[in-house]
Amino acid sequence: MPTKQQNILIIGAGLCGSLLALRLGQRGYNVVVYEMRPDLRKVDISAGRSINLAFSDRGNKAMKLVGIEDKVKALCIPMHGRMIHDINGVSHLSNYSGREHEYINSISRGGLNALLLDEAEKHNNVKIYFNKTCKSVDFENTTALFKDYHSKKEFIEDADIIIATDGAGSAMRKSYYLGKKFLFSFSQDYLTHGYKELSILPKENGDYKTYKNALHIWPRGDFMLIALPNLDGSFTVTLFLSYNEGNYNFNNLTNEEVVLEFFKKEFPDALSLMPNLLDDFFQNPTAPLGTVKCSPWHYRGNTLLMGDAAHAIVPFYGQGMNASFEDVVEFDKVLDENVENWEAVFKTYESTRKKDTDAIADLAIDNFHEMKDHVANPIFQEKRKLEMALEKEFPNEYSSKYSLVTFNEGMGYRNAMLRGRAQDKAILNMLSDGDISTVIDITKEKLKEILEQVKTETEAILEDDRIAGLKQ
Repeated sequence: MPTKQQNILIIGAGLCGSLLALRLGQRGYNVVVYEMRPDLRKVDISAGRSINLAFSDRGNKAMKLVGIEDKVKALCIPMHGRMIHDINGVSHLSNYSGREHEYINSISRGGLNALLLDEAEKHNNVKIYFNKTCKSVDFENTTALFKDYHSKKEFIEDADIIIATDGAGSAMRKSYYLGKKFLFSFSQDYLTHGYKELSILPKENGDYKTYKNALHIWPRGDFMLIALPNLDGSFTVTLFLSYNEGNYNFNNLTNEEVVLEFFKKEFPDALSLMPNLLDDFFQNPTAPLGTVKCSPWHYRGNTLLMGDAAHAIVPFYGQGMNASFEDVVEFDKVLDENVENWEAVFKTYESTRKKDTDAIADLAIDNFHEMKDHVANPIFQEKRKLEMALEKEFPNEYSSKYSLVTFNEGMGYRNAMLRGRAQDKAILNMLSDGDISTVIDITKEKLKEILEQVKTETEAILEDDRIAGLKQ
C-alpha cells in the first residue's frame, strides 16, 4: 500500500485539483500543488470563462466525503427545472424531476474553487503555489518542468507520484502524447458550435430581473441561449451558436446592427433584460466546445491524469464539474482497498472509471441536441410530461434518464446512459405508435398500467442491447 509519507505533486489548482489536494491532505499525504494562474482569491481571472456551473448530487457526494457539504450549500441557488422561452416570449417551467427533493444548483466557479483552496490549505501537509506554468512532465523519472510567471525562471520538481488535474489543455497529457514511450490513444473532437458568455445584470435594487430558481433556455433548433442565476442577482447568459452555419453565426455577427437584429428576431424577451448586450458581446471571447478522450490515464505507478485532463466534455449535461469531483470519490475508494502500490491503484481506478467518463461525454453531446431543439418538440414535451407524472406517482419505481444521470449518484454514468436511452426509446416509440397518450388526465391506475408497459419495453430494448454486445 502507498505510504502516507510519500510526496504527491498535483499540477493544476482548479476545482478537481483543489478537491484532490484537500482529500489527499486529509488522508495524510504530503501534497504540493502548482497552478499556472494567479490565486483567484486575490485576482479576478474569470475572463469570459463560465463563472457559474450546475452542481448536483454526484458533486455533492464529494463534498460530503471531505466534510464541507454545508459550506458549499451556502453558495448554491436551487434550479428546479428548465424555464423554456419560445420565440414569442412565452415561457413555461419544465421540472427536472417529479420528485420535489431532486433539483440542480447554480454555483459560482470562483466561490467554490476559493472554498476548496481555503480548506486544503488548512492542512499543514498541503502547499499550493500560483503563477507556475507546467511546461512538460518527465513521466519516466516522475519530474515536472515549471516556469515561474514573474521571474521567468524554469525549475524542476520531483515527487513520488504526479497527478495532473490541469484541464483540457493538460501539459502532462501532451507529454504522454509527444513522448512516444508507450501506446497512448488520444482524441479531441470539437462541435461545430462555440459559445460566448453574456449577462443579465440585477435590477437597481439588487433583485433578479426574471425567475430565479430555474435554468433558463431559449431553444432555437440550431442554436440556443441559456441563463443561470448568481447570488448577486445577476444571471450568467451563454450563447451557443455555430461558427459558420446558418443565417446568423459567430463568423458573421461582426457589428452591432447584426447582433441586435439577431437578438430582436430570436430572443426578444432576453434582449429586453440585457441593455449591456453589445458590451458583453464584443468584449468577451468566443470559445470552442470540445470532447477529450484518451487512454491510458496513467504511466506505470508514476503519473496519473484526472478530471478534464483525462476526459473533458461539453457542458450540456451540467456534469463536467460533477464528473471531476466524482473522480476524486472513486479514486478515494480505491485507496481504501489497500491496493499494494501506486501502479495497482491507478490501474484499478482507470478500469472502473473510464467507461463512466466515456458515457457522460456521449450523454453531454446527446443533451446538446436535446436542449437546442428537442425541448421545443411536442412529442418530447409529451414524453417529459409523462415522465414527471411517473416520477411523482411512483418515486421508487421510475427515474427518467436525466434523473438517473443527475440524481442517482449510486449508479455509474454508463449504466444510467444505457437504461436511460432504453427508456427514452420505449416511451417515444409508444407515444408515436399511439399506444400511450398524455392528452387527457390519466388516472393513477392507468398511469400504473403505462409504467408496467414502459418497464416491459425498456427491458426488451436492454436485452437487445446486451445481445448486441452493449454490456451493462
